[in-house]
Amino acid sequence: MQSNGLITPSTLSVKDLPWQIHWQKDKCTLCGRCTAVCPVHAIELGVHRKRSIQVPALAELGLNKKAPSNVYEVYYGIRQKTDPAYACVGCATCSLVCPNDCIMPVRSDEMDKFRFHLNRGGQPRSRGGRRNVPDAIQGGVLDRIKFTRISMLTDPALDAGRHEFELRTLLGRILPPEENLKLYNEQGWIPPVREIYPLMIGSMSFGALSPNMWEGLQMGVAYLNEEMGMPVRMATGEGGCPPRLLRSRFLKYVVLQIASGYFGWDEIIHALPEMKEDPCAIEIKYGQGAKPGDGGLLMWYKVNKLIAAIRGVPTGVSLPSPPTHQTQYSIEESVAKMIQSMYMAWGFRVPVYPKISASSTSLAVLNNLTRNPYAAALGIDGEDGGTGAAYTVSMDHMGHPIASNIRDCYLNLVGLGKQNEIPLIAGGGIGKNGKLAANAAALIMLGASVVQTGKYIMQAAAGCVGSEADRCNICNIGLCPKGITSQDPRLYRRLDPEKVAERVVDVFLSFDMELKKIMAPLGRSTSLPIGMSDALAINDKAAADRLQINYVV
Repeated sequence: MQSNGLITPSTLSVKDLPWQIHWQKDKCTLCGRCTAVCPVHAIELGVHRKRSIQVPALAELGLNKKAPSNVYEVYYGIRQKTDPAYACVGCATCSLVCPNDCIMPVRSDEMDKFRFHLNRGGQPRSRGGRRNVPDAIQGGVLDRIKFTRISMLTDPALDAGRHEFELRTLLGRILPPEENLKLYNEQGWIPPVREIYPLMIGSMSFGALSPNMWEGLQMGVAYLNEEMGMPVRMATGEGGCPPRLLRSRFLKYVVLQIASGYFGWDEIIHALPEMKEDPCAIEIKYGQGAKPGDGGLLMWYKVNKLIAAIRGVPTGVSLPSPPTHQTQYSIEESVAKMIQSMYMAWGFRVPVYPKISASSTSLAVLNNLTRNPYAAALGIDGEDGGTGAAYTVSMDHMGHPIASNIRDCYLNLVGLGKQNEIPLIAGGGIGKNGKLAANAAALIMLGASVVQTGKYIMQAAAGCVGSEADRCNICNIGLCPKGITSQDPRLYRRLDPEKVAERVVDVFLSFDMELKKIMAPLGRSTSLPIGMSDALAINDKAAADRLQINYVV
């Protein structure tokens, strides 16, 4: 804000901000709810001085010859701050709690100057959420793909039950029988394989998410498995697990992630002798889609006593992961050291696989994995993969689209004759515009065996208000207005874990029906149509040629 009424080169007006608070004085009762719930303290109760001109009556004017005079009055009202540190993020939490509907954030109608003042102190901007997408309404390649292979000649006796099949996929190295037999004779071991649901909740760590959000997700996954018979799995992200989860029977529904920071792994290793169940799999994270080449980052705002205890670090310090694992310098070394050591820790019973950022080097990683039976799968995170904290320049300018990258990897496996051996796990922007089932089906038919989603679950299950148009997206500083990504009890108590669990179940049941609706007419109602690209078409010739699918207009 202005200091002593002076205007400096860095002074901003409300008009310069990306979001402006519209407040109606005549409807406001000054209850203070809006200022109490604002996560960034963008508004405050201020004392204002109002000047009005008092004009004497004509009779008095003619009689006394009085001139108009100024009259000043003082009133209380809402005032928006213009300091970039307190800029409104457009979450509209103030509108949700206002009893009189007298306050609302409105997006600025011009290019803002705010972006030029975010680097105060010499620090580039970092934020949560996904990248800025100016044409988010039109959607990307995944949203424009059509499913054109429709089977018209069906058996009327079977037609009524064509949507009653179960959706399943496999996670783990699926070697030919002769190779399995050879491996068993030589080492007394064959690669473990899990039957899971083709949609997985992507890696969101305990620490990045609030305790209530994490508990709600786990409750929803457990209900889907034990009551609905859907083998849904959730990846933990880097950060470990609460001790009670590690020692419970629900651990079998979890994919434990280990990343370059090794956060939380002391707790996991110490719990090994007491584990009642093995985890579903171990994911070794080498890269993230929204910030390829960078490590993870949990900012100090979120590192409270609980998170610090689980991760084995001091309280209140930022936790950056190195960009690479410090003990490995190649994917060959990773397979030989990291992956095999994780197999040994669980007695060779649990699949272990790496997760990488989608990039032009993905094929090199995949080719090396094909030569070693210890690699159970390959996770690939596309450029739109969300993250709790990333530099904006990384989110907007780095990475590779998931559709073309997963297609390249699948066609590479086809060329090697191993397309049924190594499952490809695709993530990054799945369901960005609400088309979760259609995006997942497109990726499966481009070659993925499993699809991961994270941001969609946050939006659908917990009401995340962040958007690709840069609304809210303050996940990184722990001020989430819905309490989804905050470690502040005053914020995460707004979130009911049981309601989150209910919505998780709703999302998966809806997804299940939509995916079956897409798959059933293709004539593949008994297995996933992995790599069935002849069923796909797009109205973009360049995209059709790149993905090697049909071009339609």
